[in-house]
Amino acid sequence: MPEGDCTKHRTTHPTRARDTVSEAEVEALVRGICFKTGPPRTTGVELEWLVHEPGLPHLPVPTARLEAAYAALRDLTLHSSVTVEPGGQLELSSLPAPSLTECISAMEADLRVVRDVLRSHHLTLSGVGADPWRPPARILREPRYDALESCLDRGGPAGRRMMCSTASVQICLDAGYEEPGPLGYARRWRLAHLLGPVLVAAFANSPLQDGRPTGWRSTRQAVWAGIEPGRSGAPPLDGEPREVWARHALDAPVMCVKRGPGEGPWSVPDGLTFRSWARAGAARRPTRDDLAYHLTTLFPPVRPRGHLELRMVDAQPGEDGWIVPLAVTSALFDDPEATETAYRAVKPLAERYGPAGSPAAPHNPLWLDAARHGPADPELREAAVLCFAAAVDALPRMGTPGAVRDAVATFADQYVARGRCPADDLLDDLREAPLPQDIPGKDARP
Repeated sequence: MPEGDCTKHRTTHPTRARDTVSEAEVEALVRGICFKTGPPRTTGVELEWLVHEPGLPHLPVPTARLEAAYAALRDLTLHSSVTVEPGGQLELSSLPAPSLTECISAMEADLRVVRDVLRSHHLTLSGVGADPWRPPARILREPRYDALESCLDRGGPAGRRMMCSTASVQICLDAGYEEPGPLGYARRWRLAHLLGPVLVAAFANSPLQDGRPTGWRSTRQAVWAGIEPGRSGAPPLDGEPREVWARHALDAPVMCVKRGPGEGPWSVPDGLTFRSWARAGAARRPTRDDLAYHLTTLFPPVRPRGHLELRMVDAQPGEDGWIVPLAVTSALFDDPEATETAYRAVKPLAERYGPAGSPAAPHNPLWLDAARHGPADPELREAAVLCFAAAVDALPRMGTPGAVRDAVATFADQYVARGRCPADDLLDDLREAPLPQDIPGKDARP
């Protein structure tokens, strides 16, 4: 399931004729790997965190200090894999767990160890969807990140913000059964895209940038919406999922053409889709390895990787705030009764999602409203109330510990029922406390 950073991949090897793939082979491969069906049994989570000195979230950390801390983390024996994002964000990616409870327990154990190591380096983790204070600054200098930055810069500044300043809770769930029904993969695919904006709104936690309010409850989601749709957008909601995803993947732009060690920078083609590459060959014909890498460079809010990877939730405050979106989402997908309730609750949102030909998520009005207004949007709030109630009812049936059930119920009472989200707490804190004196541009705060 989770495999760490979305653009990490093994080093390429020289292309051999037998490794190359045709357009038809590419389409068949994508269709075969994107949805691995069967009973929903496993759960995974990927947690991204901002890293800073305790009490000084607005100051950059010297790269050498970060590298020393991360080297110590790589020497640990953990259940999760540890990777570093281009701006120094830390990511922990769990193994697939046979239950929600086991997924939570394994990640909690890993986080305790990770925090102890970081504490010894006078560093700490913060759960927030986008860095409220520091401008984006890339610390990783590798060919894939050079290529990604060059590619994303063509569309404006959102790409660098995404790479270097954002953090999320990514929830990984089995694709579901082959046959129709509430746990079938086609229903789960549709549910993920309609429930997605409800999750964006309920867990929005990134209202600041450069120390000032942005006007968005989830600035992180606004950043993703600022990236060109071919890379960050979802395929059309209607249609057979395997077909629409395979078509989307082939028609998506190629981020880069990899080169071997010592062969120079990776090339960054402009406007080359994988389909046209497979047809024409460009500088060389694509291989299976190129296809596998291409799929990791597509960043839709729901990514099919055999399982479903839900990527729309902001990183959450506190040491264990991530547990609530993981538990809620798992309950709404894997408990049959909760799944039916959630689907009925979000089905009316399809009208705001838009008909065929409308902008795809996260660029359409429904997703943008979720990011801008959070649960202050009446329709999203109503859906969230119903979905959280269904999750609260389902968690005991799933054998979830009382502490997790209590955390979900508390969040529902504190935020969802009141039309609030964690972003509102950050805005309240900003109104009550002055900005640090050394925030760039602080005098321009509205």
